[in-house]
Amino acid sequence: MLRTPDCKPCSQAVPVCAGRSRREAIGYNAAFDFKAADMTQDELKQAVARAAIEYVVEDAIIGVGTGSTANFFIDELARIKDRIKGTVASSEATAARLKSHGVPVFDLNEVESMPVYIDGADEIDASGAMIKGGGGALTREKIVASVADKFICIADGSKLVDVMGKFPLPVEVIPMAEKSVARSLAALGAQPVLRMKDGKPYVTDNGCWILDASGLQIRDPKALEQQINQLPGVVSVGLFALQGAAVCLLGTPDGVRVMKFD
Repeated sequence: MLRTPDCKPCSQAVPVCAGRSRREAIGYNAAFDFKAADMTQDELKQAVARAAIEYVVEDAIIGVGTGSTANFFIDELARIKDRIKGTVASSEATAARLKSHGVPVFDLNEVESMPVYIDGADEIDASGAMIKGGGGALTREKIVASVADKFICIADGSKLVDVMGKFPLPVEVIPMAEKSVARSLAALGAQPVLRMKDGKPYVTDNGCWILDASGLQIRDPKALEQQINQLPGVVSVGLFALQGAAVCLLGTPDGVRVMKFD
């Protein structure tokens, strides 16, 4: 069910709207049972993608993330594309997928505000802070998210952690600063590795490179985000803590768990 601007998300694990049953509200069919104990990771991602439709505001522009979970959301969003004004994409890949479904894509410079930005995460903690950037779009994701009123995170249950850092922290850098930023990250206790593709440095949509910093235990994500952002040559860091998630829809074998953050 689409939200109208004055509609409030309910607190149930999966919304029940307009008198419909829980299964009807999430678009249940016999081939897709949320209670199945043997759900695959892709089925969990599809479950949260479907649940995220409840947070889509009718006749509005929606910010859309990048990655495998976001792709499931794009496919679900395409089903109700005639009921939204359009989208802003956080990467060229997301824009291409949206356009392939006939969903309008706006340039961010044409948009003053958006009610929601919906995207996945590589890790999320109990405060709503996230590591993002596994798909290489961290800078544009952070820019688009900054224009939205709320960040709705969609993820499978494996992404919820007590302390972030097991997933290597992506840091987008100006190519000429790769070595200097790597030394600074190493001084923080990280083990930075330049991301490669086909034997060459991976190049982002912005023409930059990515250092993946492993070996961190991120107990103060806001402070670390500020610290890394200040390093000369850093375009952005894949910590989303200063502006974290407002809501996380977490896919579990028992249903979609709703986590809300202050």
